[in-house]
Amino acid sequence: MMRHYTEVKDQYPHTLLLYRVGDFFECFFQDAIVVARELELVLTSKEGGKEIGRVPMTGVPHHAVERYSSTLLEKGFCVAICDQTEDAKDAEAEKRMVDRQITRVLTPGTLIESGMLDARSNNFLAAAVVAGEHWGLAYADISTGEFLTTQDRGIELLAQELLRLSPAEVLVPTNAPDPGKLLRPGETSEHLPEGLPASFCYSLRSPKSFYKAAAYEALIERFNLKSLEGLGCEQLPLAIRAAGGLLKYLEDTFEQQGRESQQKSQEKENTTPPKVPLQVLRTYTLTDYLILDHQTRRNLEILQTVRDGSLHGSLLWALDKTRTPMGGRALRRWLLQPLLEVKGIEARQDTIAELLDDSNLREELQDLLREVYDLERLTGRAGAGTANARDLYALSASLTKVVQLATVCQRGQSPYLQVLHAVPVELEQLGETIRQHLVDNPPIHVKEGGLIRDGVNADLDDYRTQVEADRQWIANLEASERERTGIANLRVGFNKTFGYYISLPRSKAEQAPEDYIRKQTLTNEERYITPDLKEREARILTAQDDLNRLEYEIFTQLRSTVGDRGDKIRQVAKAVAALDVLCGLAEIAGERKYCRPQMLSGREITILAGRHPVVERSIPDGFFVPNSVRLGTKASGEAETTDNPRPDLIVLTGPNASGKSCYLRQVGLIQLMAQTGSFVPADKAVLGICDRIFTRVGAVDDLATGQSTFMVEMNETANILNHATDNSLVLLDEIGRGTATFDGLSIAWAVAEHLAMEIQARTIFATHYHELNELASILPNVANYQVTVKELRDRIVFLHQVQPGGADRSYGIEAGRLAGLPAPVISRARQVMGQIEKHSKLAVGLRKGGEMNRQQSPKTAKQSPEEEVSQQQLDIDIFS
Repeated sequence: MMRHYTEVKDQYPHTLLLYRVGDFFECFFQDAIVVARELELVLTSKEGGKEIGRVPMTGVPHHAVERYSSTLLEKGFCVAICDQTEDAKDAEAEKRMVDRQITRVLTPGTLIESGMLDARSNNFLAAAVVAGEHWGLAYADISTGEFLTTQDRGIELLAQELLRLSPAEVLVPTNAPDPGKLLRPGETSEHLPEGLPASFCYSLRSPKSFYKAAAYEALIERFNLKSLEGLGCEQLPLAIRAAGGLLKYLEDTFEQQGRESQQKSQEKENTTPPKVPLQVLRTYTLTDYLILDHQTRRNLEILQTVRDGSLHGSLLWALDKTRTPMGGRALRRWLLQPLLEVKGIEARQDTIAELLDDSNLREELQDLLREVYDLERLTGRAGAGTANARDLYALSASLTKVVQLATVCQRGQSPYLQVLHAVPVELEQLGETIRQHLVDNPPIHVKEGGLIRDGVNADLDDYRTQVEADRQWIANLEASERERTGIANLRVGFNKTFGYYISLPRSKAEQAPEDYIRKQTLTNEERYITPDLKEREARILTAQDDLNRLEYEIFTQLRSTVGDRGDKIRQVAKAVAALDVLCGLAEIAGERKYCRPQMLSGREITILAGRHPVVERSIPDGFFVPNSVRLGTKASGEAETTDNPRPDLIVLTGPNASGKSCYLRQVGLIQLMAQTGSFVPADKAVLGICDRIFTRVGAVDDLATGQSTFMVEMNETANILNHATDNSLVLLDEIGRGTATFDGLSIAWAVAEHLAMEIQARTIFATHYHELNELASILPNVANYQVTVKELRDRIVFLHQVQPGGADRSYGIEAGRLAGLPAPVISRARQVMGQIEKHSKLAVGLRKGGEMNRQQSPKTAKQSPEEEVSQQQLDIDIFS
């Protein structure tokens, strides 16, 4: 056994090998040390022979292997499962070692087991190929069948796309350029392309599978095509290489599966491993959707909160009313990839509007959706050959509910309801076939019988009739033998060692008939067999084995049929998931009084009485203070007045903790929700399409890479200035606050000026540099807004209202008082501030700079405050 273990381990050197021994999966040698450390198990040892002595050993119970494997995968390891592929009794009878084979290779990106996956999130496997500044990326979720590829340039875009996908595993060819960071915990790679996020689990692969010729051939063979023109990637060599390399990795991993049905040598020769359950490859480009970089997703808290990374408090948490796991994954995908086409957005809006108007229709649909299981992943497991009978039964029940959904959808006329007006007849028939084949409550294990109904297969019925007749004969044997022998306390028993037997008390042994053959003598009884009893026993055991084997064959055929219908099932599942999302969004729109935004192709952003969707849900009803915003080109026929400005850039000032950051985020979230197709929290919204949303909110450092808070801020600001366009929405909070006052003010001024004059992006620039209010008097497309407060004699009241005009104070000391700073500190701060305000000449310098700039055109005014304000140290004796 140890020799066989090492032979298998040699075939899978980069995995942790779990080897079935009795009721445990054991690890030996170095694997045992690693597993014991990572799973906090007891490390023992086992005799390995005279040459090597005792070897390290640890193990986990066979029934818990999935749970322990999941933990190892989360830590970045790969696991190979070497299971017994025959009954141990057969090997024992032939006095040989139990046959064992690799039945599954588990890697973080190739999971299909339901117990190891988050039902409401995708589990992506990605592959990246880098050539200079250009790169190709492919990703797949084999549990749902999704398979996509793209190609672009700029390593930073590749990093952002990986961060969006958050893949469980990233494949990289070993000849990738530029050394990088971590492969997985405890291992380093010298081949990870520089610039890729080091937080993922990277797996190095032979470059051969990433060669274009090999990748191209693998793809056309897998999808039975003559070229990749129809897939949209014929002229994208790096995308082809990434997709082909990923496909080869999956095929190498899955070719080990299907062995659970291979119990005899001849069966092994005739069994073909299941195909990797993938949909047809789809090519996309990053510009197909509104682009949200990692910082924007983080700052807007789309999927998780900044504070603790939890779902609670995120936009997804606030909007998720889906009833199915498929719908939950679809909503997550929609929020990360908002649309750019008005037509596509309006199709979703039309469906939400109809479901909002007809609440009975929506409630009927949601009641049915609750009873639909995860069609995508059930189909994936069937296609991979790992689905059990309960999986197929759940699939059948779900197809029945989908047919009912289609009937209800026929009452609707909006686009996403029309898609489900009819379900393919073959899927309806498939659901009926599964119900006709499987019993109502099938067992989990598929090789122990009890799966298939009577009447499905004539041979199966014959076996069952024979087994039942023989068992009935044995059941009647005790009564008939008592009558024949006259021994009232004769009994018929069974044990695993001897099989069926007839037991007589020792005192009655002399009365045993001549055809009784003594088998065993015990203290108080004698045990016998008869030729007829042994014949019946042999027939029962043989027939039961044949019965179980035939049931399993019928089940695997049924499972293969489901796998063959995988593409059609997934098409229906996609439509069901979209309907689930839209039903949930309609429910939220009704509950929270959201409005339908008018979507335009221009640059206008008008939000009347907008609200933050998460904050509003988190506080009591009626407590949230709504605010409006107008940005971008004015609407046709709309008069622009002092009270109704429509600038490209808003300078937003106001006290600390008054709601500036909330205002910034709510504008970004409303725009994002609108382009997702959702209704939005506002009284009215007219929104032009944004190509990107950028945010620079909050102070974060990155000590791992040696970057201070200010350097991180500057990096993010540089990314915005280098990629924003006049169709982008830019939300900036406190630019330049991490350095000296003059430096920070100068940077903030220059950034705001560049955004307004050169890029002309729609921008909200929140700041405590009140001097930036001067920009509105210099540039025609800049306006000042402030968050208002009410000053009382001994305190201030935050009104959380955004109104035109610029604030001249930040009330930072007051915010410190509210936070609990000691009274002496607050008092001294006020003294120091009085001295600074008395002696500071900064405002005077800025006013002079503003007067000079007014004499120039906005496009040529280049002087910054830093050039116009003296850099001499302020002559302030604050310690006097």
